[in-house]
Amino acid sequence: MIKVEINNMQQKLKVDKELRELFETICRNTARLEGFDHGEISIALVDNEEIRGLNKKYRDVDEATDILSFPLGDEILGDIIISVERAVSQAEEYGHSLKRELCYLLIHGVLHILGYDHKNTGEKDEMRKKEERVLGELNIIRD
Repeated sequence: MIKVEINNMQQKLKVDKELRELFETICRNTARLEGFDHGEISIALVDNEEIRGLNKKYRDVDEATDILSFPLGDEILGDIIISVERAVSQAEEYGHSLKRELCYLLIHGVLHILGYDHKNTGEKDEMRKKEERVLGELNIIRD
C-alpha cells in the first residue's frame, strides 16, 4: 500500500481528517493507475514564501509556484510541495473550489514523481487525461 505523509507548514488552510483521507486516496488511486501499489509519498503544504525559496534553490526560478515535485525512487516515490496560497488564488481565478484545485495539483504532482512530464503537447495531453480520470473517479468536479 502507498504510504502518505502530510506535513502542514502553512496557516491558510486547516488540514483535518477528511482532507488527509482525501489526499491519501488521491495518492493511492493515482499510483494504482500507474501500476504502483507500494512506496511512500510525502506532501508538504506551504505558503508562497516557502515554495518561492525552494523554487529558487532547486530550479533557479525566483518566484512562487503552485507545486514542486521531486521524484526519488522505488520505496520513497517522492516529495510533493504545494503552495496553499497559490492554490487559493488559482481556484478563484479558474472559478472552482479550493478542494478541486488542491486535488488537481496533488494528482499532477503524483504523476510527476511517477515519471510524467509535460514538455510537449502529447505528454501534456496524456497527463491531463489521467488527472481528469482520477478527479472523475472521486467525483471531484468543477463547481
